[in-house]
Amino acid sequence: MQESAEDLVKQLGLQRHPEGGYYVETDRQKDVVRTPFVEGVPPRALATSIYYLLARDSPHGYFHMNKSVTYHVHHQGRAEYTLITPRAGGGAPLIERHIIGSDVENGESRLLIVGTGGDVQDKAGKAGCLITEVVVPGFHWEDHAFMTKKVFRELMGEGEEAKALERYVKDA
Repeated sequence: MQESAEDLVKQLGLQRHPEGGYYVETDRQKDVVRTPFVEGVPPRALATSIYYLLARDSPHGYFHMNKSVTYHVHHQGRAEYTLITPRAGGGAPLIERHIIGSDVENGESRLLIVGTGGDVQDKAGKAGCLITEVVVPGFHWEDHAFMTKKVFRELMGEGEEAKALERYVKDA
């Protein structure tokens, strides 16, 4: 049985996430490593994890880039992830769409791994979507950046796809 978003927010102690949706940190490893992504910062946790929920009142996230690798592990519901990755040497970016959900026979996946170097955005259907995100090395806000409208327009141009996706770019 799928639990309601309201129940999950209460049961899991979720709070609003700046990317959209709700979250709570569930683990921050005590072992630390140096990050290859930011010079001159202290070591950080080997890995961190959160519950992340997209719900009817907050059904999508905004395009953002995490410098670390993020593993998205499905619990319930369904969400579509859009990844935009610039191509080396310029040109149109690579745009990928993935559905995270339980209908594996029809192409949905229970695990989505988002590497470095691209921006990701997610949106859920009416039932919402609950996942665990594991970030390696551990999450730090200095490794995170929202995509700006300027960068989005430079990457995507003015076509129909750009018009459909621009609403998922967070206003500064």
